Amino acid sequence: MAILHNRISQKELKERLYQETEPRITLSFYHYFPVADPLQFRDDLYKTLNELKVFGRIYVAHEGINAQASVPKSNFELFKNHLYSIEPLHGIRLNIAVDDDGKSFWVLKIKVREKIVADGITDPAFSMTNKGKYVNAAEMNELMKDKDTVVMDMRNHYEFEVGHFENALEIPSDTFRDQLPVAVEMMKDKKEKNIIMYCTGGIRCEKASAYMLHNGFKNVFHLEGGIINYAQQVKEQGLDSKFIGKNFVFDDRLGERITEDIIAKCHQCGKPADTHTNCRNSGCHLLFIQCEECAAKFEGCCSKECLDIIHLPEEEQKKVRAGIDKGQNIFNKSRRRRISDG
Repeated sequence: MAILHNRISQKELKERLYQETEPRITLSFYHYFPVADPLQFRDDLYKTLNELKVFGRIYVAHEGINAQASVPKSNFELFKNHLYSIEPLHGIRLNIAVDDDGKSFWVLKIKVREKIVADGITDPAFSMTNKGKYVNAAEMNELMKDKDTVVMDMRNHYEFEVGHFENALEIPSDTFRDQLPVAVEMMKDKKEKNIIMYCTGGIRCEKASAYMLHNGFKNVFHLEGGIINYAQQVKEQGLDSKFIGKNFVFDDRLGERITEDIIAKCHQCGKPADTHTNCRNSGCHLLFIQCEECAAKFEGCCSKECLDIIHLPEEEQKKVRAGIDKGQNIFNKSRRRRISDG
């Protein structure tokens, strides 16, 4: 019987990745389509991708698939051909990473979920068959010239903070499921306007566009392939980028640069910075923005308290972690926050 999950330690897998000499291609894709047996679909996909040495994080549900992957360059065509051999995925757009070092993932994880995007929608009448109109990069830029166009960012605050479209509206919520009703409420008096929704790779804004139509909006658009595809088209077609700054991505890179603009600030000192990092104290692991100076001063930690902890003997650190309340260290996605430098 084939092994359908990884049994090697994360540390060893990461070491193996950095010893690789062959280039890798980082990409993402998603598709909403009916999956009758998500577990069987997951197992079949795992067998093939594992043989092709694909790493990544993939979610399968009755409503479709959502994937972020790293593929050895020599196996890319085999990978694409296998995806295209699955009838609903034939010809699916693969969003190739813009700013890629090939070190985004080091293990293959394919999980069955209730939904590929947790949306909180319980209305049985809601359907993904009625969704907004796709727009490409050129159409996005053209629509944004119209004063009756509203651009809505369907990502979390920590994503919006480092990069977004010019004059985009941030939806002040902690999760996508919270954002959907907030977006409807924010736009309730602007139903005649053009509404363009966007996100990282397209999966959230596509569902959001369907939700807006479900709630009576008429002129709803969503950016095809999200920011990743937009950035590729801007580069290929020589267009002006209306997205400024950095695109937050959910892999080990934590971001890919779209323009040279730095629009965020270090959460510790307030200097311009847009590099996300996780606090080096494993008992905290807070996601925050840190400039190079503060990274050196705090040794990758978010506070003086965490800096003190990482210099304790390992046994002492374990004792501290055992009694820690992580509730105070959860990154607040909906509001800016400065971290005390102690």
